[in-house]
Amino acid sequence: MGNPWVIIRIICITLFVSVSWNNEVVFGQQFPAMFVFGDSLVDCGNNNYLSSLAKANYVPYGIDFFAGPTGRFCNGKTIIDFLGDLLGLPLLPPFATTFTDRRNILTGVNYASAAAGILDESGKNLGDRFSLSQQVENFKSTLGQLKNIIIDERKLQQHLEKSLVVMNLGNNDYINNYLIPSIYSTSSTYNPQQYADLLIHHYTTHIMELYNLGLRKFLLAGIGPLGCMPSQIATGLAPPGKCVSYVNDMALSFNNRLLSLVDQLNSNHSNSNSTFVYGNTNGLFTEILNNPDSYGFTETDRGCCGIGRNRGQITCLPFSIPCFNRDQYIFWDAYHPSQAFNQIVARRAYSGGTSDCYPINVKQMAQI
Repeated sequence: MGNPWVIIRIICITLFVSVSWNNEVVFGQQFPAMFVFGDSLVDCGNNNYLSSLAKANYVPYGIDFFAGPTGRFCNGKTIIDFLGDLLGLPLLPPFATTFTDRRNILTGVNYASAAAGILDESGKNLGDRFSLSQQVENFKSTLGQLKNIIIDERKLQQHLEKSLVVMNLGNNDYINNYLIPSIYSTSSTYNPQQYADLLIHHYTTHIMELYNLGLRKFLLAGIGPLGCMPSQIATGLAPPGKCVSYVNDMALSFNNRLLSLVDQLNSNHSNSNSTFVYGNTNGLFTEILNNPDSYGFTETDRGCCGIGRNRGQITCLPFSIPCFNRDQYIFWDAYHPSQAFNQIVARRAYSGGTSDCYPINVKQMAQI
């Protein structure tokens, strides 16, 4: 029958090792839960339940996802899905479904909503969405549910303190606010530097609100090079083969302030077992755009789906036929950092160096 201790050890190792990715071995569940606040880059289906033009609950979205179209704005997994895999966490439920099914909220909830921004008005041109302020209110609702599950107040506090918070916002405050002067007045009210200050001010308020509710470990993702998105390239405001530089400058202005905020928050809360991390999405994105071949990409300036897969189509039309070589496209549509790209970003956020995550990566956060 064999040595029973050997058998037990094999079983334990099998249970302990949960994921193996590109030589990255992941052990167990590294955070008790993950709570996600963001926009369409990380939405997993919340907008399915809203009256919004920003929806992805139809094919060809989800063409490479085991559950088909779920509301994820890509062909397969989002960055959050891949990051959850690396952390040993199950797929997070969208907040909108947690009223009828509370079984999964112990391991986290995704509050992200397509078209959402830091400012309440951002994205209103696309209809209903959960803005960041509403996402924070939605978290409070979840917290009420958790209090009924984890009765012991101290244990609930520990659960929250050890959980990971991922925040990915700011994109729509530019592409669905500041850069649409026909609808929004922000560009005539604020210059780019003033606008970045405004966004960081509001962002800080909401981050601290979550902090005061008991959350302590924050991954704050920067904005990518928005001027390199197919939707921006299609405006014709840049030379052929180039990104729209002034839009990228706006993103960098925001990111520089977010990086400074991370230093400030870590300094101000050094005695409270808190960790704030800046995710350098812009740096990684730019690196891939400048060296696509090293990452297996051949298409860098157009989406895999859309009418004729052109550069101007914003989202995939229902039942349109996407490209066949999807892993070679950085963009899935004219807005959305494909599954192949998302996997790279998640892996670098998890175990990358300080040029990817500052001052530490997510794996290191889990060990604190």
